[in-house]
Amino acid sequence: MKYYAKPLTTLIGELSKLPGIGGKTAQRLAFHILSLEDAEAEALASSILIAKKSMMYCSTCGNLTDKDPCELCLDPTRSKKIICVVEHPKDVVALERIKEFTGQYHVLHGSISPMEGIGPDDINLRQLVIRLQEGDVEELILATNPNIEGEATAMYIARLIKPSGIKVSRIAHGIPVGGDLEYADEITLLKAMEGRRQL
Repeated sequence: MKYYAKPLTTLIGELSKLPGIGGKTAQRLAFHILSLEDAEAEALASSILIAKKSMMYCSTCGNLTDKDPCELCLDPTRSKKIICVVEHPKDVVALERIKEFTGQYHVLHGSISPMEGIGPDDINLRQLVIRLQEGDVEELILATNPNIEGEATAMYIARLIKPSGIKVSRIAHGIPVGGDLEYADEITLLKAMEGRRQL
């Protein structure tokens, strides 16, 4: 990027470090930011810094929040008898969009991955065990991602929790609504068959 001035090159470089942002998108974003009025650019920079400084992880569930415990944990209308375990805070947002789950969450902040040197002690699993021991939980829903690491994490948690007598379930995986069978891979088809239900 020799044809850009150093401050612009630096901005493009920082933007390209964001997930899902390639070089061209980073350039477009950088030029857009430079076209903003000073007040708009300062508001953008300020909002990033404020979010970075004020956001924390809930000491109960591990979700991102600006107060501890988070609003979901404090909500008296949510059942404390069901906990849905997810890998990341963005997964909580995805599940909340369906407006059907009325239990609580637990965010692991990752998944078990021996290839990357991530074991059970490297994710937020100890706090989950404490919650289960202290609470009156009847069901644990494992909503980790349907990949090798997510499946390994779900199996590990299921084996760890089952002796306690708490019901452990796994979200179903399979063919997406509107999808075609001919384009589905073998693992997706297998999961769809395993997760079939009676009509």
